[in-house]
Amino acid sequence: MKEEPQKNPRMSFYLIILFAVILLNAFVFPKIFDRVEDVDYGTFLNMVDDGKVEKVEIRQNYIMFQPAGDDKVTYKTGAVDDPSLVDRLHDANVTFTKIIPKENSPILTFALTWIIPIIIFIIFGQMLAKRMKSGGAGNALTFGKSNARVYVEAEVGKSFDDVAGQDEAKEALMEIVDFLHNPKKYKDIGAKMPKGVLLVGPPGTGKTLIAKALAGESKVPFFSISGSEFVEMFVGTGAARVRDLFRQAEEKAPCIVFIDELDAIGKSRNSGGVQGGNDEREQTLNQLLSEMDGFDADKGILILAATNRPEILDKALLRPGRFDRRIPVELPDLTAREAILNVHARKVKLADDVDLHEIAKMIPGASGADLANIVNEAALRAVKLGRQLVNQSDLEESIEVVIAGYPRKNKVLQEDDKLTVAYHEVGHALVAAQQSHSAPVHKITIVPRTSGSLGYTLQVEETDQVLMSKEQALDKITTFMGGRAAEDIIFNRITSGAANDIEQATKIARAMVSRYGMSDEFGMMALETVNNPYLGEDTTLLVSPETASKIDDEVQHIIKTCYGRAKSILEENKDKLHEIAKYLIEKETISGQEFMEILHAK
Repeated sequence: MKEEPQKNPRMSFYLIILFAVILLNAFVFPKIFDRVEDVDYGTFLNMVDDGKVEKVEIRQNYIMFQPAGDDKVTYKTGAVDDPSLVDRLHDANVTFTKIIPKENSPILTFALTWIIPIIIFIIFGQMLAKRMKSGGAGNALTFGKSNARVYVEAEVGKSFDDVAGQDEAKEALMEIVDFLHNPKKYKDIGAKMPKGVLLVGPPGTGKTLIAKALAGESKVPFFSISGSEFVEMFVGTGAARVRDLFRQAEEKAPCIVFIDELDAIGKSRNSGGVQGGNDEREQTLNQLLSEMDGFDADKGILILAATNRPEILDKALLRPGRFDRRIPVELPDLTAREAILNVHARKVKLADDVDLHEIAKMIPGASGADLANIVNEAALRAVKLGRQLVNQSDLEESIEVVIAGYPRKNKVLQEDDKLTVAYHEVGHALVAAQQSHSAPVHKITIVPRTSGSLGYTLQVEETDQVLMSKEQALDKITTFMGGRAAEDIIFNRITSGAANDIEQATKIARAMVSRYGMSDEFGMMALETVNNPYLGEDTTLLVSPETASKIDDEVQHIIKTCYGRAKSILEENKDKLHEIAKYLIEKETISGQEFMEILHAK
């Protein structure tokens, strides 16, 4: 199909400017610069005789004169053969002169009147166009142009070797790579490449990296654009950009089109809101649906998208024939975390004592972006301390920086507060150590951090826990209660230091009752639902107000029971509580090994 030549919008812009200059020169400028009123010759003579004229210029075909006391108005009258005019002007004490006309160059007059104003307007128009273009949104000349960044093979620079810990996702995508390389064997059997692939997972798990690696492995052009870049304040802009994006993709096929944050334009059309308020987004979505139906996957165009909010996407977008394949990109497990750390560790110089397996064990639930940040923080710390290699302590400290922030060197605790914090943290550690379903204690510190914590107890699981039993959940809550229980037992008072512990314990207890079916009161009954598993624990209750009140009572009962268990454990180990707290106050930071040695020493 022959492509129609595109019109040049800049030429139209210049034509509009030229027309505006002509109108201004013909009608506006003369009135602005020539403020002259015409009068008859008799009126002129009467004004001279009455002393109302101050200055007169006698020209070849007319007379210009200015009234006395008013320099804002100039009068004009025709020239009459009047020999007595000079005497009358002289008698009236009027300043007068005769202007001898000069021969003006017609070229100069034309240049000053037309050429120079047009040049000034053109320069101004170019400056305005560049400014609008650099501003991105609001460029009147490129509203319908797609903002997609196009990368060729050399610019992508990524492969599946750069993606660690997502073996299932890579395996699912390798079929697409093979199709792009060897389409004939698929066509011979009648198979078609999926039109669209949707990457779904929490933030920071590497969805964008996987997309770039797929393009690098496929060795095809890679279009990258964010969903929010389609939508503008002007209705129809997003739809035009979708059309332009697919037109460019067809020209460069085979290729990969990657739409990041698909939920920005793919949100369900039944999601409510003010009527008409989402017209632009819905038009963009409708155009995307139409374009995905309109192209043939055999051309080698793959639509790759990523989102961490799959539950709000429009059902029409997820049906077969559009996004045919949905690939989860989950948080890495222990083995995957170690593999990701190894990938990022290639870029830094590590000391021989570094054990990345131990580092991976210390950060369950960390995403790939978190792990990259930890390695970078460790390298920065090594440079700050004047070393050329990153050691184990650098990596461990970087974990604490990511979790709790930097140490606050200027934060000096009062002795009473320091004593309270020490017993609080040892209370956590002692309760955890005396339970069979708690993770081992790795570190205890009472050094204040920039996150606001005055100290913390770090526990490290031996293996990744995929499931959590009722006993493990109760032990977690009991461990959280250990800090407040220690304050109550030793000082017979409570402080605000347990605020975060109470919050975490309440979340677990509520989940046990409303979602995990771990309550004798309600049994296996779903009482609330998680709105988005990838963006926090935002939940919605599915019950009546009366049942919600009963849930609160049950949650309170669980927390009170666990608090009683924590107090009982600490009462039985009160001597060790004093001994370890005293040691912690002296050292400020102790390892889990030191803690266990004191705990088991006789």
